[in-house]
Amino acid sequence: MTLTKEEIVEKINLFLIDEFEVDEDEIQPEAHLKETLDLDSLDFVDLVVAVESNFGVKLVGEDFVNVNTLQNFYDLIERKLG
Repeated sequence: MTLTKEEIVEKINLFLIDEFEVDEDEIQPEAHLKETLDLDSLDFVDLVVAVESNFGVKLVGEDFVNVNTLQNFYDLIERKLG
């Protein structure tokens, strides 16, 4: 099953709202993952688990080296699914 970029973004946004209690207004492509979304290192572990269960892809620490914004995160998931 191939997801469109819009479907990937929608799915990520939904689990950020549902599982991480991120305010919907805070979810912008330019939002910085750590500061704007207030994600700590434990949240990143939960984020990896959420990605694995929602998309069926494995993420490792190195995947996050250049991931600073939510848009970078969307792009990472899209690449992993590609």
